[in-house]
Amino acid sequence: MTRPLPGVGRRLAAMLYESLVVFAVLLIGFWLPQAFLSGMGIMLSGKGLWLHVFALLMGYFVWFWLNGGQTLPMKTWKLRLTGADGTPPRPLQALLRYLAAWPSILLFGIGILWALVDKDRQFLHDRIAGTRIVRTD
Repeated sequence: MTRPLPGVGRRLAAMLYESLVVFAVLLIGFWLPQAFLSGMGIMLSGKGLWLHVFALLMGYFVWFWLNGGQTLPMKTWKLRLTGADGTPPRPLQALLRYLAAWPSILLFGIGILWALVDKDRQFLHDRIAGTRIVRTD
């Protein structure tokens, strides 16, 4: 049985909610350790700070995608990440999706806009990783 595909609006709403959760993850997982380290006189370079953000968010997203296919906002909006064939995503797919999402979003949202021309309305980083977002309701 194939699950229905969600509309772009639903996925964008989930992304907006996700940005709030990501802010909290960064507050706890980035800011607190950096505040502690700077209090001890240890300062990371700009590249080190970006690497910390990149690794922290990679851990957050990839872990949730591989353990149930959903982050909290995805559960709220009844969305799930699957492989293109409907199976749970494989670790390499989750990692590739995360890596492809950075340029997809940061290059003026070109990977998000891709959904407007995609036959299944999937984001570009989902096409690249061989994943898809499906509805769970």
